[in-house]
Amino acid sequence: MIVPKQNVREYAYGLAHRLAREKLAAIADIESQCRKSGARYLPAEKSVVLEHLNRSYQISFPQGEVMLVGSDEAVPARDKILVLHYFINARGTPLSGRMITYKELQEGINYYPTFFKRAISPVVDNFRDKPEMLPEVAKKLGGEKADFGDIATTIYAFPRVPVTFVLWLGDGEFPPDGNIMFDSTITDYLPTEDITILCEIIAWRLVRLLKTGGDNPG
Repeated sequence: MIVPKQNVREYAYGLAHRLAREKLAAIADIESQCRKSGARYLPAEKSVVLEHLNRSYQISFPQGEVMLVGSDEAVPARDKILVLHYFINARGTPLSGRMITYKELQEGINYYPTFFKRAISPVVDNFRDKPEMLPEVAKKLGGEKADFGDIATTIYAFPRVPVTFVLWLGDGEFPPDGNIMFDSTITDYLPTEDITILCEIIAWRLVRLLKTGGDNPG
């Protein structure tokens, strides 16, 4: 067995990125896939523009390079993979309006303790004393107030993927708690593993926005 020189995470990201780029290159009708994902096709530039967390990302076709529009900022490897996975997996299913939780996803109930630790707990722990700030800082990511729990905000992580963060304030008997909800169609756009990573990214960007006064989502 040949051990890769780079660390395991870098190797895994590199492999996932390569596979995603191969799937992108194999798409026969790129304009149809743009309609399914809510992206825009720029034929003159041979690229696709896709909104992700209130920022525009450009995907070159068929090479699959992912860049921020109008910025020289480097895009982290896992963000590139998420953007590509969303685009190539999008089925174009209309939103159902039926909300589900992570436990209702395939294998979600088995991975929920890890999901809670990585994506829900950071939001609950950091916003428990300033819950009113959740919808405020979420605006930087394109979030809007939602009517769930005591405080909630819905963020369109991608054009067809709304993610709703919910907080319950707690009282003398129960501590503050939280959850994350999705439209039931989310699995027509992302697999469970990507949903976990996506929610973790959003959670920590919300925390960073809170700690920096809303100036830097990271």
